[in-house]
Amino acid sequence: MALDPDRLFPIEPSARQLARELFTTVCDLAIISPHGHTDPRWFAENGHFPDPAQLFVTPDHYVFRMLHSQGIPLENLGVPRVDGGPTEQDGRKIWQIFAENYHLFRATPSRMWIDHSFAHVFGLDGDLCSDTADIFYDHIAACLEQDEFRPRQLFDRMGIEVLSTTESAIDPLNWHQIAQQSDWNGRVITAYRPDNVIDPDYEGFAENVATFGELTDEDTTTWQGYLAAHRKRRAFFKTCGATSSDHGHPTARTECLQQDQAAGLLAKALKGTCSAEEADAFRGHMLNEMARMSLDDGLVLQIHPGSLRNHAGVMMARFGRDIGFDIPTRTDFVRALRPLLDAVGTDPRLTIIVFALDETTLSRELAPLAGVYPALKLGPPWWFFDSPHGMMRFRELTTETAGFYNTVGFNDDTRAFCSIPARHDMARRVDCAYLAKLVRSGRLQENDAFELAHDLAYGLAKKAYRL
Repeated sequence: MALDPDRLFPIEPSARQLARELFTTVCDLAIISPHGHTDPRWFAENGHFPDPAQLFVTPDHYVFRMLHSQGIPLENLGVPRVDGGPTEQDGRKIWQIFAENYHLFRATPSRMWIDHSFAHVFGLDGDLCSDTADIFYDHIAACLEQDEFRPRQLFDRMGIEVLSTTESAIDPLNWHQIAQQSDWNGRVITAYRPDNVIDPDYEGFAENVATFGELTDEDTTTWQGYLAAHRKRRAFFKTCGATSSDHGHPTARTECLQQDQAAGLLAKALKGTCSAEEADAFRGHMLNEMARMSLDDGLVLQIHPGSLRNHAGVMMARFGRDIGFDIPTRTDFVRALRPLLDAVGTDPRLTIIVFALDETTLSRELAPLAGVYPALKLGPPWWFFDSPHGMMRFRELTTETAGFYNTVGFNDDTRAFCSIPARHDMARRVDCAYLAKLVRSGRLQENDAFELAHDLAYGLAKKAYRL
């Protein structure tokens, strides 16, 4: 498992040497993780992780979707079922399946992340396979029994300065409050994710909105009460450190409807009578409402469009959301974002970070938009493109039009806690490789490359997310 110290650097010798020098200046910088999906309960309770499978396999949809693609049932990997039906609970059995099929991850970013975690977090060498499965399992399990491998201790040892989780608008945020009230100084914050009270197609939408009203003491069946509930919950999320909201809509559509039109759509949504077009219009209008609230409360607005989520209905019915069946789709940004950008795009007080899963839009649409609208910034390569080639393509497709400073650095967007330093290591290496090639081809001065390396690894994310 010897990790190549020059992995992801250019092959050409002089560019490789410069990439090494650049990376040396950023490899040990603190990690800013402004968008992710780790469990705040880990940091509130600071209990031991139960076993290696629960750390590396069962919570990571990058891992179990690949295994499932080869015919392995999710039940065999311990993924919980909606109905509470039986799934494998023996961590060693899950780990054996993982080890026997570890070859499936060759040349994937998952393989690089996991190998990095094995080596740098747990001090393992050798290769994971069927024959070494028990050796790896026993070593990791023994580590997890030690206090230095509890969540808070790992957080500190990984050099994380701040980590954001993501919670729904009706989450009580109990775990965040417990962590804040403890004597631990680690900074774990939340982000406001209101999809389940904004998307009429979200399961249980009307019930969620009713709960939303109960939490805020507002009549959320009325338009003004519904908006007031959002303002109150956003304010509450800020008490738990939130600096951003996050919106995972199917499309990038935005709308600027009349208030009576929006109120009418809310009424239909609560009755469950919205058409697909009306539901999309309501989601689009709510992005405008969220932007206006951001001007008041300062939350950064993140938009994650372009994923057809829960593609396999039968799997969602069996296992619920977020089990690897979310698939990228073609996305229009120029026309879709225009109502939002017409309304607030030229206001420098607002930061709108847009993520894309349709790479064809990067140079044609998103870079030109971010290159002129003060409020708009480009989020880093996300999900299926959170990879060495995806990161390099992103820089190549956007830099000439949007520059570096209309992007926001890197975020790891992960549920897999131990992969956080591995993902940042990958991003820093790719960015250093890109900068080195720019210098060696005469397009960037060397002293500027060193400054940019720091900004891309640390400064831009901290600034964009107001951390």
